[in-house]
Amino acid sequence: MADVDVTGKWSGSFNITNQNGETNESTAVLLLKQSGATITGTVGPNEDQQFEIRMGKIEGAKITLEADRDGQTIKFDLVLAADRITGEANMSHDGETAKAKIDVTRAK
Repeated sequence: MADVDVTGKWSGSFNITNQNGETNESTAVLLLKQSGATITGTVGPNEDQQFEIRMGKIEGAKITLEADRDGQTIKFDLVLAADRITGEANMSHDGETAKAKIDVTRAK
């Protein structure tokens, strides 16, 4: 497999399910920069609202990211397949938890 580089802008859907089972559909924009196995950049619902990635890495096709959103830690477990990244985000804040399904493609 050729060396993968996820650097660039990725956008798509971010569907959140809270602990009550309610689902909210939203959007996701990831602005990623890859250097070796390390990923830096930002994530957020749109380009105007972005949160810095604190710990990001890629191993093969598996991507893990961690970002802080207003004191709330969001952990992403993602898989890269061609020009698409899919997976899950887990959020917890003050005892409340939520999960989200993420599906983004690389912007041309």
